[in-house]
Amino acid sequence: MAQDAPLSRIEKLALKFGELANEDPRGKWLQTRFLRGISYVWVRAGISKRMIVEGLEGLKALEPAAGVMLVANHRSFFDSYAMLLACYMGKVPWAKSLQFPVRSNFFYDSPAGIAINAAIAGGAMYPPIFRDKERRSLNDEALDRMVEILKKSGNVLGMHPEGTRGKGPDPYELLPAQPGVGKIALLAKPMVVPGFINGLGNNIVDDIRVTYTKEARRSRAIVSVFGAPVDYSALAAEKPRPTLYKKCADLFMAEVKKLSVRERELRADVMAGRIPDDDPRWIDNWGASKLYAFEA
Repeated sequence: MAQDAPLSRIEKLALKFGELANEDPRGKWLQTRFLRGISYVWVRAGISKRMIVEGLEGLKALEPAAGVMLVANHRSFFDSYAMLLACYMGKVPWAKSLQFPVRSNFFYDSPAGIAINAAIAGGAMYPPIFRDKERRSLNDEALDRMVEILKKSGNVLGMHPEGTRGKGPDPYELLPAQPGVGKIALLAKPMVVPGFINGLGNNIVDDIRVTYTKEARRSRAIVSVFGAPVDYSALAAEKPRPTLYKKCADLFMAEVKKLSVRERELRADVMAGRIPDDDPRWIDNWGASKLYAFEA
């Protein structure tokens, strides 16, 4: 059996940092404080004035017995941060520890990637997914880590069924679901919550600038919709196999697609002025104290 290609010094360093930040209790404690006390604050200041969220009350009412997998579309580099903001400002009680698996390219093979993971996410972009066939055993280890993460109550694993970011002109044209997300769900059997978000770009400076312009609440609104947990019990009752993984991933993607229809309706209402500025779904009307960011 061929052995995996050896890791570079940078990759070894990045993996060690990821393990310390996510698997060491002290590192995880520091990471959570960083996300709540720093990331939360700047993301809130940067985009909350133009972000509207639907479905959060249903999210707060859930009582997951173990971890939760949040499956959502992937349009912008910052989708996960916006959803994090909604969960923290909305005081979702079970969203205590966050992890966002990423492709190893850049975040785990370059000094700049390590620095951005640390400075923006406190190392929460973990575990890394290696696309090279020569790193097959590392991917098996990453899958095992994700399964263990989802078995523990309080953990949230943010996943994009598409596997990569949609780059086409139509934000409602989603890419095919990849089987990996289905495999993880069928092995760990977590609660799976779908979401759809639209309105963020890939230029963080421009996104923050737009927030403080007159068009922020209308033509440049960030609209996020959370759905009810996906019922995949029939699939979970079957013997896990590759064709079933894909079928499960397709089911999750179909639920995300349904939420895109609702997001489009909400966006039309926002742009037409049918949703006033004092509507409780605008997250800067929630009145959440910044001190909440430091709560456990």
